[in-house]
Amino acid sequence: MANAYFTPFPEGLLDDTISLSVGVVKASFVRGYTFSASHKFVSDVTGAGGTINGTSAALASKTFSGGVFDAADTTVTTTASAVNHGILLYQASAVTGGADVATSAQRLIAYYDTGTGLPIQPGTGSTPITWDSGTNKIIKVG
Repeated sequence: MANAYFTPFPEGLLDDTISLSVGVVKASFVRGYTFSASHKFVSDVTGAGGTINGTSAALASKTFSGGVFDAADTTVTTTASAVNHGILLYQASAVTGGADVATSAQRLIAYYDTGTGLPIQPGTGSTPITWDSGTNKIIKVG
């Protein structure tokens, strides 16, 4: 599989149910998941057999320039040592920010399983996520 956006992501940007600038955006490691573009919520991923194995803090130092979204590199603290994890990017909060909402309301953004160091094979403990330092960064629109 290649890296991809979930189809409801651009719809969420257009109807203001996703806000990359205000909402709390997080990354999680997920294993055992077969990507489906139609999935909308984190609960869709876990309902399809995906297992979340650690979640980052809210992405910090978010920037938006020339249709590109970037943020500081982050870490994920994993609870199990296993192979073949992808990275799930999602809005964990309501569109207005604040505390995490239920997984049935956390909006999916993108799934990454291809690239340097992917799929990830973490041990237990902290595993870094280093976002692309090229032109694409985390998300490139257009």
